[in-house]
Amino acid sequence: MKKVFKLTHPKKKYARLVDSVRRDVKKYIQRERRRELPEGADFWDFDCKFGPTAETAENVHMAEIGKQIDAAEAQQLESFYIEILARPALRMINPYAAQKDENQDPES
Repeated sequence: MKKVFKLTHPKKKYARLVDSVRRDVKKYIQRERRRELPEGADFWDFDCKFGPTAETAENVHMAEIGKQIDAAEAQQLESFYIEILARPALRMINPYAAQKDENQDPES
């Protein structure tokens, strides 16, 4: 999804437009996660960008999109750009968790 969301409308209130954007982003992410994974992939990872325009958009983590939308709402921006691209990925083993599991004695 590469989209500029406009937050101006003659009949709709600003807060409802922001809620609509949140819902659209959430629906898109859920739809992408339901897609079948290619062989060798564990999950869908998302590359996200957010900014006032496409040219000034910066990379953000998917968990930060809601906070970015909140910031745009606080600044009363008339529009902003969101880019969310799904890509298949493999889960990385957490070295700390793996080390912790090795140190535990099995209960027998």
